[in-house]
Amino acid sequence: MQGLNIYSLLKKLFPICRSITGNGVRETLRIIKEVIPLDIYEVTSGTRVFDWTIPKEWNVQDAWVKFNGQKVIDFKLNNLHLVNYSVPVNCKIHLSELKKHIFTHPDYIPYVTSYYKESWGFCLKQEDFYRLEEGEYEVFIDTSLTSGSLTYGELFIKGKKKEEILFTCYICHPSMGNDNLSGTVLLTYLAKELLSKDLEYSYRFLFIPETIGAITWLAKNDVSNIKYGLVCTCVGDKGKFTYKRSRRDSKINKIVEKVLLDSGENFKLVDFFPNGSDERQFCSPGFNLEVGSLMRSMYNEFKEYHTSGDDLNFVQPYFLEDSYLKYLEVVYILENNKKYINLNPYCEPNLGSRGLYNLTGGVKEVPVSNIAIKWVLNLSDGENDLLDIAIRSGIRFREIVIATERLKEVGLIIVV
Repeated sequence: MQGLNIYSLLKKLFPICRSITGNGVRETLRIIKEVIPLDIYEVTSGTRVFDWTIPKEWNVQDAWVKFNGQKVIDFKLNNLHLVNYSVPVNCKIHLSELKKHIFTHPDYIPYVTSYYKESWGFCLKQEDFYRLEEGEYEVFIDTSLTSGSLTYGELFIKGKKKEEILFTCYICHPSMGNDNLSGTVLLTYLAKELLSKDLEYSYRFLFIPETIGAITWLAKNDVSNIKYGLVCTCVGDKGKFTYKRSRRDSKINKIVEKVLLDSGENFKLVDFFPNGSDERQFCSPGFNLEVGSLMRSMYNEFKEYHTSGDDLNFVQPYFLEDSYLKYLEVVYILENNKKYINLNPYCEPNLGSRGLYNLTGGVKEVPVSNIAIKWVLNLSDGENDLLDIAIRSGIRFREIVIATERLKEVGLIIVV
């Protein structure tokens, strides 16, 4: 069961405190590199990337708050307790001042960041916040903000075509399972699977910090070969699938929607909007790439989102495997979606004489759907591809492929 392997990697990565820069990202990529042959890149702090600048590198050793000598907040118990990118602090302050630096959530420890404004803070469940007593507190944050670099990972798998399919995820979130370790580990194993395949398309996998990582990669790379892409996030929970379409009308939208339709499961389609994850960078008007996002529960639509509730119990191997199989099915359609020409276009050919029609009314099992064969024959005019035929006929894509293979065997169609 591939879901167990994917989940095992997720568990291994879960404790690491990641951010948009720093050693947590490097450690995460090092572990992923044990599974797939990633290339790892460093981009120096201060580098200009379009309208942005690579920030200082942030690393954390420890952080805590003590009252009467006892720790009441401890980064080492849960790295979400510390506001990500907090500056170093070592002081004693009254509770009234400390409260100005504490962020709360009714049920969980919230995830809060301060990437581009030097600040510091801690995060607590509300009930723990209310337990804080009046008095003086010791605050200690052992972090560094230095001239370093932004780190990201990339894997390119060469196929027969120069055209590329882009799969991307973000690796900057600390200990949260669905958002977005689930996307990271799913793409790791998807890449591992594709490395063993003879592929039509080339495939590019990106493991990048969200927003600034995507902007950095786009600023430094040629995207002219990218045909389609998907941002993989929030794929490990039990929610129904959600597909966020690309900004422009795209074949990738039709492919993903067909995969979801063929699954027979309930799902939701969402039109593009310029918020969310890195699809908004790839779909920005200057690039306008055909990139969507296939998720389960959409970010910001589950109560555990950006909290400690997004833990190892919230994601499960079964749902990771289910999502992995959906992504594999997307690849299957991409690899098999071709156009054909009917070599006998004048009226319907005699299928029975070619062993493609059950003349005895059900005496033996028909190896392929007759109606699928007829749809393929009728629409193989050099204009429609197999996905067009599957969508118009309402027949599963794999069944259309089987019919196509039989028709090729008997010489009734050829690929364009």
